Amino acid sequence: MNMAINEQHMSDLDKLLTSQRQAYQSQPYADTATRIEWLKKLKQALLSHQAEITEALSHDYGHRSADDTMLSDIMPVINNINYSIKNLKRWMKPSRRHAGLMLAPASVKVHYQPLGVVGIIVPWNFPVMLSLGPLTTALAAGNRAMLKMSEFTPATNAAVRKMLASVFPEEQVAIVEGEADIAAAFSALPFDHLLFTGSTLVGRHVMRAAADNLTPVTLELGGKSPVIIAPDIPMSDAVERMIYGKCLNAGQICVAPDYVLCPNDRIDEFVAAYQQKFMYMYGEVANNPDYGNVVNDRQYQRLLELLDDAKAKGATVHSASGEAVNPDSRKLATQVLTGVTQDMRLMQEEIFGPLLPVIGYQNLEQAISFINDRPRPLALYLMSFDSATQQTILNQTHSGGVCINETVFHVAADDAPFGGIGPSGMGHYHGKEGFLQFSHARTVLARGKLNTGKLVHPPYGNWLQRILVNFFVR
Repeated sequence: MNMAINEQHMSDLDKLLTSQRQAYQSQPYADTATRIEWLKKLKQALLSHQAEITEALSHDYGHRSADDTMLSDIMPVINNINYSIKNLKRWMKPSRRHAGLMLAPASVKVHYQPLGVVGIIVPWNFPVMLSLGPLTTALAAGNRAMLKMSEFTPATNAAVRKMLASVFPEEQVAIVEGEADIAAAFSALPFDHLLFTGSTLVGRHVMRAAADNLTPVTLELGGKSPVIIAPDIPMSDAVERMIYGKCLNAGQICVAPDYVLCPNDRIDEFVAAYQQKFMYMYGEVANNPDYGNVVNDRQYQRLLELLDDAKAKGATVHSASGEAVNPDSRKLATQVLTGVTQDMRLMQEEIFGPLLPVIGYQNLEQAISFINDRPRPLALYLMSFDSATQQTILNQTHSGGVCINETVFHVAADDAPFGGIGPSGMGHYHGKEGFLQFSHARTVLARGKLNTGKLVHPPYGNWLQRILVNFFVR
């Protein structure tokens, strides 16, 4: 990369950050009414531009289902905005804390103060929800925001930029575009908080860059989210509960089921049930408008390479639709793989697409050990109606989130935090936890005219201090 280009990028980004910081300093604590007005503007802009955004997303993908975009990009943002508006006054209210006898008489409250300027790095798989969702939270917390959009969704970026510019000046909300060099420069800016959604590998680079500025980060990463099919559940129920999470956006979701752990004697039953349900939902995908493309040739070739590697090492591939893989198309029905071994690339990397390995297990303890021997996933899915099995999985595994008899829908829970653990991320956003993540919890202790603090002032060792020490240190 040319150094002059890099310096120019940094200069432009620095100027944008400076303008936002100055705007924040001119209004460091926007009141409830102002923030609600911001959120209403964002909602109205999205409603007004939803058709344009839907068309742009489909253009970027080559084809993306309009219903997928509505259900997974637009509707969650609208719900998030409505929920934030409804609850914002309560979130902003300072919380009273107990001062304790040692500090009496005094009041202790925690005030939730805007951080300033928040940086948001947006991936390509849900570029509307994963840009406007965090933006909603940042605005609710009273911040300014800069959004680095993915270079793989240029049409969507343009539509989002136009939409935001219709309601916000650039010193409040700004869109940044560009390749990897711009992303690197963006993550190196001294934001007051930085949120990144993407791969674990890139997340490590983002965190290193942020560390130079001591910028706190929220990392929403991914990993290999497993589905456990317990022995008790009817297979038709298990497949019906998990298949949508694998088919939505052609499996290009950070919380999509990455692999299935299935009792050894039920693997054939699982494959047959998956194929049957897939054919009912989609049939052949080649010309089906309800089923989306893999986003670009680069990602499609990556998936074909994973598939070829697995076949070369002994895996059996079962096309969910019965269609052969077309190397010249980016539509790919779920490819269910059996006979999978751990030396296959698709068991070592996050799949992020419509490939679904199935791993057999003998008993539940073996399935739990398989999960716990690997990096902690962003999501864990259990298909079981047995309460004892459910509790065992909850007690003996770690993951960012859990769905029982469902997949991916926990992300849509407005009143609950979303986030990873370890290699699948750190920090939370959504709902109240998002508001808290993008706020500084500032403790405020206040005394009146009576000053009891002087009782512990030097000179030390007087009789009253000895009584106090003996009373509290026991």
